[in-house]
Amino acid sequence: MGAKVAIIGRPNVGKSTLFNRLVGKRLALVDDTPGVTRDRRPGDARLGDLRFTIVDTAGLEDADNASLEGRMRHQTEEAIVEADAVLFVIDARAGVTPLDAHFAEVARKTTTPVILLANKAEGRAGESGLYESFSLGLGDPIGISAEHGEGLSDLYDALKPLVDRIDEEEALAAEGVEVEEARTNIEVDEDGDPLEEDEPVGTTERPLRVAIVGRPNAGKSTLINSMLGEDRMLTGPEAGITRDSISVEWQWHDRHIKLFDTAGIRRKARVQEKLEKLSVADALRAIKFAEVVVITLDATNSFEKQDLQIIELVAREGRALVVAVNKWDLIENREEAWKRIKDANERYFNQIRGVQIVTMSGIQGQGIDKLFESVFKAYEAWNSRVSTSKLNRWLDKVTINHPPPAVAGRRVRLRYMTQAKTRPPHFIAFASRPEQLPESYTRYLVNKLRETFNIHGTPIRFSYRKGENPYAVKKKRKIQ
Repeated sequence: MGAKVAIIGRPNVGKSTLFNRLVGKRLALVDDTPGVTRDRRPGDARLGDLRFTIVDTAGLEDADNASLEGRMRHQTEEAIVEADAVLFVIDARAGVTPLDAHFAEVARKTTTPVILLANKAEGRAGESGLYESFSLGLGDPIGISAEHGEGLSDLYDALKPLVDRIDEEEALAAEGVEVEEARTNIEVDEDGDPLEEDEPVGTTERPLRVAIVGRPNAGKSTLINSMLGEDRMLTGPEAGITRDSISVEWQWHDRHIKLFDTAGIRRKARVQEKLEKLSVADALRAIKFAEVVVITLDATNSFEKQDLQIIELVAREGRALVVAVNKWDLIENREEAWKRIKDANERYFNQIRGVQIVTMSGIQGQGIDKLFESVFKAYEAWNSRVSTSKLNRWLDKVTINHPPPAVAGRRVRLRYMTQAKTRPPHFIAFASRPEQLPESYTRYLVNKLRETFNIHGTPIRFSYRKGENPYAVKKKRKIQ
């Protein structure tokens, strides 16, 4: 697992910029607006030969515990408790502020090692703030520029002993050696044999990537918190709390899953602010790289136009799909509500017929097992493969029952069919004049494929190829 390092500090000192610098990607949203980051966001950091988990956190603010800022601060405090080391970041150009001094006092009381970073220290403008930061009592400050990558060698020197110690302890623990015993005799394992430096610690299977998406305030973060059994995600009555797409590891019945909590996706016309555009772009990116997408609907107001547009987007991206109807505990007449949902499913889900719809309550933790049974069924359908022989026997039957239409007195012939790829399933049919086949006939073939081979909850790609006319080829050869 490796060392875990948390970045903390007041808002707008460059924590997310440093996070992006260390992970080598623009994962965290960065903007001039204070308080962009709200949840804890982990990432795989690389600094020279060091490998560790870096955690971006919300800006520390002195606010009431019940307020949004207070709940954000609680998330940061949790990150400090879980971390093996803390990077306390200040703005060298602004100097030490009363808020910096207040939270530096909190940092001094923690048992977690704290490294003081004076960000934006490039040039002479940051010199006074760098010297002033000695007054915080957190040791010698390190002047860096997260934007330009300056001072990272000094940060490496400060982090290396901490990261190496954690890696050493984890390696020894994996070998069954007590850490206290290993420190007194580091060359011996539990059997008294010498430790091998390159002995593998062990591996874990690749987790299934599941993105939780939907409109704002549909209960996505609350649902993930119920799965994890802790308040990992920031939640509240306010719409649009989540901004970054946050990934967390989870295990369901010995199956490893990587959950992605995403920002609520509103109608494009309503997204005006730059920050919300960045949040929506991050959510769309999570959909693109997921394997299964769970669309969370609000049971009290389900199947709005925006819900259908999100479903259409998932179908275009070719991802397996499950629909979670959340807040089911708030519905009084459930029989009538379920009938309305089934009618909407039959009317609107043209591209993904047979998609699994699960009713649940995220806040009460009801329906989670049923939801993930459907997730793995959809994943299996997404990976399904049908042999060519079965496909062509099937093609003969369906074309006899419902032949392709005749165009200008000549019937289009479907000669042969094969599956080109999976994830999602992609089928190719070879036809005499595919450009003359109507879209309705393609829908007929796709629906029959779903029914016959049980490919539900995933988009199906279906394309045609035109075979060469053997008579035209023979005539061409004769001319040559």
